[in-house]
This record gives sequence, structure tokens and C-alpha cells, in this order.
Amino acid sequence: MSLVAMVPEVFAPDGVLARADGHFQPRDGQTQMAVAVAHTIAEGGALVVEAGTGVGKTYAYLVPALLSGERVLLSTATKALQDQLFARDLPRLAQILGLPVRMALLKGRASYLCLHRMEQARLDVQAQDRGVVRVLAKVEGWSRHTVSGDLAELTGLDERSPVIPLVTSTRENCLGSPCPRFRECHVHRARREALAADIVVINHHLFFADVAVRESGMAELLPTVRVVVFDEAHQINETGVQFLGAQISTGQWADFARDLLMAGLQHARGLADWAGLAQRVELSARDLRLAVGVAAVNGGGSVSGASRLRWTDEIPEGVSGSAWQAALRAVASACAQALEALDTVSEMAPDLERLYERGNALLARMARFSGPCQADGVRWLDVGSQLRLIESPLDIADAMRTRILASPAEASQGDAWPEDTSAGVGRAWIFTSATLGDDEALTWFTERSGLQDVRILRVTSPFDYARQAALYVPRELPSPADPSHSRSVADWVASAAEPLAGRTLVLTTTLKALRTIGDALKARWQGSGALEVLVQGDWPKRRLMERFREGASHGRPGCVLVASASFWEGFDVPGDALQLVVIDKLPFPPPGDPLVEARTQRIEKAGGKAFKSYALPEAAVALKQGAGRLIRHETDRGILVVGDTRLVTMGYGKRLLAALPPMRRLESPEAFEAALLALTRPSTMDPTCP
Repeated sequence: MSLVAMVPEVFAPDGVLARADGHFQPRDGQTQMAVAVAHTIAEGGALVVEAGTGVGKTYAYLVPALLSGERVLLSTATKALQDQLFARDLPRLAQILGLPVRMALLKGRASYLCLHRMEQARLDVQAQDRGVVRVLAKVEGWSRHTVSGDLAELTGLDERSPVIPLVTSTRENCLGSPCPRFRECHVHRARREALAADIVVINHHLFFADVAVRESGMAELLPTVRVVVFDEAHQINETGVQFLGAQISTGQWADFARDLLMAGLQHARGLADWAGLAQRVELSARDLRLAVGVAAVNGGGSVSGASRLRWTDEIPEGVSGSAWQAALRAVASACAQALEALDTVSEMAPDLERLYERGNALLARMARFSGPCQADGVRWLDVGSQLRLIESPLDIADAMRTRILASPAEASQGDAWPEDTSAGVGRAWIFTSATLGDDEALTWFTERSGLQDVRILRVTSPFDYARQAALYVPRELPSPADPSHSRSVADWVASAAEPLAGRTLVLTTTLKALRTIGDALKARWQGSGALEVLVQGDWPKRRLMERFREGASHGRPGCVLVASASFWEGFDVPGDALQLVVIDKLPFPPPGDPLVEARTQRIEKAGGKAFKSYALPEAAVALKQGAGRLIRHETDRGILVVGDTRLVTMGYGKRLLAALPPMRRLESPEAFEAALLALTRPSTMDPTCP
């Protein structure tokens, strides 16, 4: 029986999934997507699927992938989704289907413990504070019994911990086969397992990092496969541009200085002034950051806390040219002095040899930023706790066409993804997400991803949005351009969240709004114990999500979570723990962002209209993603509030409204109050299974 014929039987009312799981419910959309994936695997080519929330897209691509018998690469947006696929979805489905499948999980280096660097960290431990010493001891204890070395196993480890860079490696500082702990290396073991597996689960960052590594002439990281699936594919463009350009940071120089000092004192003590050399590198990197000065101040800023400065000529905007050039020369000089010392001792130890190579690579990258930006690229400074110099393409379209999707005959040697045509069929590419655009052709995704002549499938959500959810735009709120807007949104949220005992997620578009709304809500309930206000950045993301999902339980108050950036997507709170989602304003791309400006200018130079073809689709997709946090299950109920009257007063609001799920509209404060009151009562909806 062919793959296309087998797949519908699995999803049938009396199929293997229904027999194995009493909660399984056949969905026409899920079956439709699974059959389309099966066709693509069987015939080759590319398929783009927008599958609404609740369709069950994970099983829709996993079932045909597993039944095909092909080697499959699954790429996800986050490490958390990787873990879910590898630890839950894949094993469960393979067992149901009765398939002996060998699976492997592969993450980037920063996810794995480096035994050699952990030993190096011990030598430097006296210079660390007590908190670092305590966490390092915990890591060492865990290292004795872990098999995978995946830091995700280590519960309670803050992803922002300063210990993580001390006990993990990067491509720059990894010693490779000369490492004394190479035979025990967790990264090397994970790669070996991936090369031998039938199904390999990676993430988008790793995929594009490997593309960049292969282009530099290094060995391939990922195995050759015929079927590639990108889940949460809407993120691949922004992820890809990070790796298909070039960047260097003052943090990399600081790490180089720290490793220079440790390795020099350990392997070549007395043969050079390692402390002085390391200090010069570290201070010159600090001075480079200081050379940016007040130009880095940005009233809005990004939620990461960083500001982006334009870099259209040789000097970044607002930065003193003489100070900038002097700071660049100082960094290069400090590095050259360190390399001169390393050159005389590099053969004494692998650490010193790798440091010499690493310093040369950093110096070469710095030289690139001393010249003009490459054509069809954009360059900027990312200014936060460290300074990052970044140059990237405007999108991944060209790279996808010529280096990844192209067959060997269409691309130059070494550029194309290695093609496996052992079965006489070309590679199959599946791209899927709940949000890929706001038009039938999904041009928001396909154009910037270089996907021409691909099959497009849109599968709508099975949820009854008109019954489960409502949309409200408070007309009394001031314009988003009004300085009082964020404070007014905070006051409005406070009055709405109290009757619900929390259960409220506030999504903001800027760091400034995040702080203003978060601070105002904290002040509102400070000391009363009525509600707990959680603000992104106060705690690690995982802890924030866990606390919010708990809600009013175990004697603790309900929660209001104020967040942005990554919380607009991938934050799943099914049930009554979340019933009110408030978006502070329409999420148009920030006009002062250098990447946004460069994309806008390219469209206008070509005779297009940037607002209509770029800004509006960006806002529609982001709004759709934010709204998607509200209803995650057939029995969920809730209200989406957009605190921006432009949604209902401007002509373009119709396009944005059309991008949202078909919720019922609340046209007055009285209608909103009635809907809010209904949420405080027990649901009368018939319970259904996922």
C-alpha cells in the first residue's frame, strides 16, 4: 500500500490512533494536512502548510514521516519544543504505529556540558562569587551521572546563569579531537547518535548555523536526509539572517581575554605577561562599548533591553568617528599582542593552539567591519549589556534558493544542501506553522523564504471561536502616540483583571511599555496580596510560565503576566488559567530599526509601497500570533482586547481584523462587562477531548 493510501487510515474514526487513544478525535483538517505531507514525501518538492491552532499539525506531519521509512530531519523553533517532540510525541507515536524507529535529539553546543571547560572553570573558581561557586558545584555533581550532558536535565539552572558559558563550549573555543576529554564529549556523542538515527530533531538555529559552517569549509554537522520538516516555520527568516551574515561582540572579546588568562597561566606560566595581555584585550573591548556612549540611549528599545543603531556608512550613526576608529584600532592592537605571545607557545597545549586560531578569526572578523557593508546587506550595532556588530542579508530568500533548496546541478559546488536521490525522488521540504501570512498565497512567508512554485495549503482551526472567544477594542483609551497610553492601558487592565482574579496576559510591543505597565500594575496591588504581577525579565521565562499556569492555588493569589517578545508565541496556557489577553497596541515593525528601514527602502526603490507590502503583513502576522495565546483547547473561553483604536477607525484595520480568528465582536463597555462576568461563572460548554 502506498504512503498516501496508508495515512488516512491512521486518522480514521476506527484507525490505529483512535484504537490506541480514547481521547483521539478525527479532524478533517488534520487528515487533509497529513495526506498533503505524504504526497510531498512520496513525490519530492516543497509544501507550505498554515495549520490553525487545534488542527493537530504535529501528528499530521509525524505520521507520514514515520510511515515513509525515510530518514527525516525535524527542525523546531525552540529547544523546549525539541524536548517535547523527542521525549513525548515521537516515542508515543512510534509505539502506537508499531515502528522500530531510532531517534536522536541534537542541539547547539551551548546546550551541552563541556567537561574540559568545566575543569578549566574550577581553576578560575576562586575569582568567582559564592553564588557561582555553588552553582558550579551543582553542575559538577550532575556531571557524574548524566548520559546526554544536556543542561535541560539540570532542574533549577537559570538560563541566564553566568556559570553556563563557563561550562559549555562554542565553535570558537572548542578544541575538537585534540581535547583531552574528546572521547567523553557530550556534543560529539550527540552528533554520532544523530548520524545513525532515522529521525533527528534539531532547531532552526542549529540548522542555519550548520549552513554557515558548511559554507566556511568545515565538516557537516547534520546527517544527509531526504525529508526535512520545519515546524514553527514562521521563524526561519529571522533566525536565518542571524547566521547568514556576520557578527562579533564585545562579549566574545571578554571571553577570549578570560580564556587567555586561564590557559596562559595553566600551560605557559612565566612565558608571557598573560595577566597584562588579557587585561588589554578586556579593557579595549570595554572602551569599544563606551565609544558608543549616549548614542545607545533609546526611549523605546527592544524587549531584550538592546538598542539598534544604524550603520549606513563607515561610522555608526550618532557615534564619534574618531573615538570609534580609535577604539577599533585598540581592540585590534590588543588582540595582535596576544597573538604574538600565543604564537611562541601554541604548540605547548591544545588550549593555546585553539586560542591562537580563535584570536586570528576574531581579528579577521573585526577587519570585515572596518570596511564597507556588503551589497544587499544591512549593518547595525546592537547595544545592550554588551555591544554586537552585525551585518546580515535582508532576508533568506537568496540563500534558500541557491544554497539550501537548490539541487546540486543548480548550485555551485559546496553550496547546495547535499541531495539524496537514492530512491529516485528529490528531497521533500515541509514548512508548517499556525501563522504564515494573511493572504491565500502566504506571501509573507514564501517570498522572504525564497519559495516559488510551492504547494500551499491552509487548514483552518477546528475551534468554535464565535462561541469560545470575543474581541474588544476599548474606545476610551488614548491614541498609542499619546504619552499616557501605557499608563491608561495599565489602569484599564487593573479594573478588568480583578474580577477574573488574574488570569490575564498583557502583551506589549516595546520595552518601555513593558516597564510602564508592569510597574503601574505592581504599584496597584503592592502589599494587598490581591493579585501577583509577573513581569518578563524579573524571573527566568520558565519560572514565569510555571507560576502563571498555577494561578490562584495553594494559598497564592491569581496572576497578571506582563510580557513581550517570545511570549507572543509558543506560550501555551490551556484551561481557565488564562482568559483575558490584552495587546497594548498594533504590533507594527519599529520604524527606527535598521533592518526594518533597509527592507522598507528596498521595497520603495523597487517602486512598491512598503506599508502595504511589508509593515501591514508584519503587523497582521504578529497580531495573529498574540491572539493565538487565548484559545488553546476546545473548552477554553476568553476575551482578546486590543488597546489600539486604529484597529476599528483606520481603513487598514479591516485587513488586520481579517487576520484574527473569527471571534464575536464586543461593541460597547457594557457588552465587555457582561462577557467578563460570564467568564467568572463555571463554563456550560460540553467538555470535549483534544
